Amino acid sequence: MEAVARALPELLTGAAALDAPVRWVHVAETAEAARLVSGGELLLATGIGWPPDDDALGRLGRQLVGGRVAGLVLELGERMPAAPGALVAEFRAAGLPFVVLHREARFVAITEAVHARIIADQMGALRARDEIHALFTELSLRGSPADFIVAQAARVLGCPVVLEDTGHQVVAAAGAEDERDLAAWEQRSRAAHRGAGDWTIAPVEARGMRWGRLIALPGQPHPAGRSNVVEQAAVALALSRLADRDADEWTRRSHDALLGALLGRRFAGEAGLAARFEAAGFPLRDRLLCGVALRSRTGAFGASAASRVVDAARAAGADAVAGRHPTEPGVLVVALSARPSRPAADVFFEGLARAADDTGATAVAVGSDARSVSGLLSSVEEAVELAGRAEPARAGGRPSVQRVDSRPLLRLVNAFGSDPRLAEHTEQMLRPLIEHDLTTGGDLVPVLAAYLTHPGNRTRAAAASHLSRSVFYQRIALIEELLGMDLDDGETVSALHAAVLARRAGSRAYPAM
Repeated sequence: MEAVARALPELLTGAAALDAPVRWVHVAETAEAARLVSGGELLLATGIGWPPDDDALGRLGRQLVGGRVAGLVLELGERMPAAPGALVAEFRAAGLPFVVLHREARFVAITEAVHARIIADQMGALRARDEIHALFTELSLRGSPADFIVAQAARVLGCPVVLEDTGHQVVAAAGAEDERDLAAWEQRSRAAHRGAGDWTIAPVEARGMRWGRLIALPGQPHPAGRSNVVEQAAVALALSRLADRDADEWTRRSHDALLGALLGRRFAGEAGLAARFEAAGFPLRDRLLCGVALRSRTGAFGASAASRVVDAARAAGADAVAGRHPTEPGVLVVALSARPSRPAADVFFEGLARAADDTGATAVAVGSDARSVSGLLSSVEEAVELAGRAEPARAGGRPSVQRVDSRPLLRLVNAFGSDPRLAEHTEQMLRPLIEHDLTTGGDLVPVLAAYLTHPGNRTRAAAASHLSRSVFYQRIALIEELLGMDLDDGETVSALHAAVLARRAGSRAYPAM
């Protein structure tokens, strides 16, 4: 402050405590001031009313230190040309700031300016608290989902915010851009609840029931107070939880978000997404992974379908994340994690068909075994592709479980992933059909896909295309004409089949926004 700077301040001791908050500023000219402080005050003095002897000054220093003052500023002058050594010694021992002013200072100007700032900060804090209360009240009244409430808390605080369940598994997280934010989450969370670390934690509970905890990782201070923001968000989450009629709502949303990030490629690196899966209770390290896809008999799965599949996996000794496919209607996607003693899918077979039947699935497909996030992504995509082409179960019959191991071409195409040579092959083989369909709104590519799925049975291929046999034959003739190829040639059929599979995989890799 200019009023202080003109007085030539000099810090004698307490440099490490210069960032201590100042609650108020008082002029303290007598020894009696020590018993009037309540903590956090910055005292201004000329020493005119202080006792003259060192013992009394030392006692005054101990009383001020015991009163937890923020610091002492002494204006030097004729009455007190130097700071009393006994007083300075007490402040030095306590590590509190002791400042001397070598010129006269206007104490009124200093106290007025500081008090104005303190009051302004308090008013700002009150306004900030009102804004936070209004924000999370509005989210509660609107019925916003848990992940959105967590995202708003992270936005307000500018730091990672995590919602965990009572078992220390992550339900939703926002602002966690670094995989280290969620790495080894359960261990770190348990340590934090024992008092280790500087996390801000609030329980999510209502009516005597606790569902979890909302946690803000270290970050910058907030005018409303970090603990106040977290507590208000936790209240909104509790109200949201009370409004959820489905007890598995949080888990379902968490699984949908994880699978959406995986299938939508919404992750900067594998380590970050792996940390998110691990934090949600889905182990990846030293595990065998695979993807499973279930296709609905009615075009949509019920709310409890994902929970039933997860329960079936757990009954078989595996961990699972299940949710709706983000871009494929009527497809339920499962990521499976099992110990490597048996192939990942095998531990799931025992209860999968029964669970699939209970959920209304008409086809079940299992992808290749994998050991990484990228491998899991390929396995899930293989399963989705296979489920879309699998024969549906007969009416009243239990769906069979089909594995991509029985589809070597599909496995080969997925192994190439986004290799540009495969994309070039696809474009070269299918360009005339794609351009025809785009220009005329035709269906030649889907018809070709149906033909390639049933290469030896044009009747079944026509049925899969939902076309009459005569119309289907006309489409096949047009395809052969546009491509200049014979669809009875085995090598041609294989090349076209690979191109169609690669095009489908590419459309899933880059879903429409």
